[in-house]
Amino acid sequence: MEWLVDPNIWAGLITLVVLEIVLGIDNLIFIAILADKLPPHQRDRARIIGLSLALVMRLILLSVISWLVTLKTPLFSIGSFGFSGRDLILLMGGIFLLFKATSELHERLEGPPMVREKNKAYASFGIVVAQIVVLDAVFSLDAVITAVGMVDHLPVMMAAVIISIGLMMWASKPLTRFVNAHPTVVVLCLSFLLMIGLALAAEGLGLTIPKGYLYAAIGFSIVIEFFNQLARRSVLRHQARIPMRDRTADAVMRLLSSKPTDDENEGTADSHAVNDLVDSAFKAEERKMVSGVLNLSQRPIRSLMTPRNEITWVNTEDSAENIRQLLRDTPHSFLPVCNGQLDHIIGVAKSKDLLADLKDNDVVTQWSELRAPIIAHEHTDPLMVIQMLKQSKGQFVLVADEYGTIEGLLTPIDILEAIAGEFPDEDEQPAIRKVDDNEWLVEGSTDLFHLAQELNLPNHLSIARNFNSVASFMLESLDALPKVGDVIESEGLRFEIVEMVDRRVGEVRVSRIDSDDHPADDDESAQSTD
Repeated sequence: MEWLVDPNIWAGLITLVVLEIVLGIDNLIFIAILADKLPPHQRDRARIIGLSLALVMRLILLSVISWLVTLKTPLFSIGSFGFSGRDLILLMGGIFLLFKATSELHERLEGPPMVREKNKAYASFGIVVAQIVVLDAVFSLDAVITAVGMVDHLPVMMAAVIISIGLMMWASKPLTRFVNAHPTVVVLCLSFLLMIGLALAAEGLGLTIPKGYLYAAIGFSIVIEFFNQLARRSVLRHQARIPMRDRTADAVMRLLSSKPTDDENEGTADSHAVNDLVDSAFKAEERKMVSGVLNLSQRPIRSLMTPRNEITWVNTEDSAENIRQLLRDTPHSFLPVCNGQLDHIIGVAKSKDLLADLKDNDVVTQWSELRAPIIAHEHTDPLMVIQMLKQSKGQFVLVADEYGTIEGLLTPIDILEAIAGEFPDEDEQPAIRKVDDNEWLVEGSTDLFHLAQELNLPNHLSIARNFNSVASFMLESLDALPKVGDVIESEGLRFEIVEMVDRRVGEVRVSRIDSDDHPADDDESAQSTD
């Protein structure tokens, strides 16, 4: 028992425990990879049982230490190569590691590892446990032989193995979570397994590869992977600053867009194949509707509403005949009723009630029985306006600015048009008329979000966030009063005024610009006037 108080023994024990733990790190990683093939509720049990059996195997190997020392004795020779029992074990272990690593790499690189199906096929519990035991035996062979050369006392070696296996059991679960959260680490470790298997097979054939070369390659790869993970965390941290809604909408729109972005244009044939697959999976109308829903809350109310100049309203100062004719010509069910001008609104009336009143009395007698108007500020959130429309019982919502001036009105149809496109009334024509695949005639009052949606642009025009309509964009961009023939180029589109109504932009021709023929200028947009 004198060896128990020998400091050299304790130093050897500590050194051997550290060595076993270091040599067992790669073992733990591959055990985590194997356990992931089982159903979640069986993984912990497989790790514990596998490592327990591996502990028994290591203790058995240590118990027959005297036999292991004799493994270097040649058993037979082939030509000039002599093979001992140790050489055969190393050769078979190396071949096993090469096969296992190659199979796992093929599955992860060629198969669909990210697809999680409801009825995923899991491996057999017994097979996974057996693989854990065999894998640990192969990895532990060098460690056991190293222990034989470091320590002379069998109990010390057994204690070191028991301590190291216990620590491996404790660390296996958090390490498994880490590996599952970092798929690139799995591929890196499988590459290590290839190198180790090749080194074992070469050593079994008598070709010794210095361990320092392996450790240097592994260490360098780990440093590179560390920088890779650090860069990935930095990217995720910067992305986290973008609101989750914007990130989700951007990801969905990239998936649904039939037009590739600039980065995708520089991609390989695989990206074009994905775009073709998306085109076949989602119809153009489906993409437009999803785009409309995702961008709805980001749009100003001005881009959704019917503008002031297009509002049909009843003037209490008009004659009964004029009011009757107005009601016959308009297709709307509800109309605002005003005294003299639109800003002097006194209520909202049903068209059929006013017609019935005029038919019975030849005058309107219901001015005092009008519904109260629902008015929203122009900066109200669109989702809040939708709630107001739900509670309006079919009535519209008037939009006013900070001075109380009526700027427009919103109906459920306006919200639906923002999602699914135009639904022209009987007295309207489509605001966007397609001439050919690269040219459109657009009314000046057309919403820029709607224009970007109809032109199927990969991203909505950035100018749509600053301007409500094509006309407002043209007026702001030109240095003088607009006239027919004025041209503005912006974001790959050419805007040309083709019709003026008084001093208002009536119609604009919009066409795509060929990027090869028109290189981008330093300025955001180009202007020209005749």
